[in-house]
Amino acid sequence: MKKLMIYAVMASLFCVAMPMQMSAATNANPSSTIPSASQSLEAKALQTRLDEIKQIDKSTLTPAAKKQLRKETRSIKKQLKELGGGVYLSAGAIVLIVVLLIILL
Repeated sequence: MKKLMIYAVMASLFCVAMPMQMSAATNANPSSTIPSASQSLEAKALQTRLDEIKQIDKSTLTPAAKKQLRKETRSIKKQLKELGGGVYLSAGAIVLIVVLLIILL
């Protein structure tokens, strides 16, 4: 029984740790964190502005203008993250919660 408990704890730890590591490696597109289905008008306007900034020819800009665009891009991405909000649970975390509830109850 003791070994079974140790195996269950190890399996749950792997279920929680592996998805986090895998998602960190696959998040190459930072715009994927933008809310998709329930976008508000403000989120759509911010996304449009980000697309405009991406299309600007930055080779003709002065260093000060480039710095201003970087600051604006960072602030827009921060606002979009705040609008997206929410709590995300991986499948491993859900399994861990269920196992803990079964054990405790």
